[in-house]
Amino acid sequence: MPTTRFAPSPTGHLHLGHAYSAYQAFRAAEGEKFILRIEDIDPVRCKPEYMKSIIDDLHWLGLTWAEPIRYQSKHLSDYAAAMNVLKNKGLVYPCFCTRRDIEAEAQRAGAAPHAEDGSVLYPGTCRSMPEGERARRLAENPCANWRLDIAAAMSMVGPLSWFDRSHGKVEARPDIYGDVVLARKDVPTSYHLSVTVDDHLQGVTLVTRGEDLFDSTHIHRLLQVLLGYDAPQYEHHKLLTDDTGKRYAKRDRSVTLKELRASGKTMRDVLEIIMGT
Repeated sequence: MPTTRFAPSPTGHLHLGHAYSAYQAFRAAEGEKFILRIEDIDPVRCKPEYMKSIIDDLHWLGLTWAEPIRYQSKHLSDYAAAMNVLKNKGLVYPCFCTRRDIEAEAQRAGAAPHAEDGSVLYPGTCRSMPEGERARRLAENPCANWRLDIAAAMSMVGPLSWFDRSHGKVEARPDIYGDVVLARKDVPTSYHLSVTVDDHLQGVTLVTRGEDLFDSTHIHRLLQVLLGYDAPQYEHHKLLTDDTGKRYAKRDRSVTLKELRASGKTMRDVLEIIMGT
């Protein structure tokens, strides 16, 4: 039987899209192990009140999970250990560029390459920095982003793929995001690294999440091999949308489960909305 998880970030209250995703993961567990993980590595946007709200909302929806809840902020040493594995393999490097530096370099390059999501790919400015200069910069200011040398990593592992229940066998293309950041200046991890480490340590065998995260799996599959992890199966489900066809999102201040509850909606009302789509 699969082990699944729901892993929200406490940067706002849950909305209907979250409820749909949580139920997809809960049902996919087939009555076996369903895990709740709080991805609270952002020290600025994550708030204790949102953590409590998440738990209250999920209880209200009738969901239960295997205890204890894993809070990422309490397991930074796990991500640091994974980073050390990659450092020892010579696959990561410190990056001292600011966002403004990257944008300026892209402008100088003219037609800078872009990721499939439209973002500018990192031009590799610090990748070829001489070791002496790199050591000097780190000694002066140890706060740096650490990036994965994607070309070196891909040459080490060769062709990769994963199995998605919605898409079948998918050939991995980790290079679509370029040299991604795996550890940040203000926290020793990133979404890509922490989610890969957590899924492994928690024994997740089926990752269910929205199709907006499909492309992230290219990176996660590469990290799994580099770190010696088994690959889970995946199921990237559709995104729940409102009556206008717009997907629910925190940044758009979509109606929250807390607001629905306060307005008199019941758990059954919400389930009819999300499972009837």
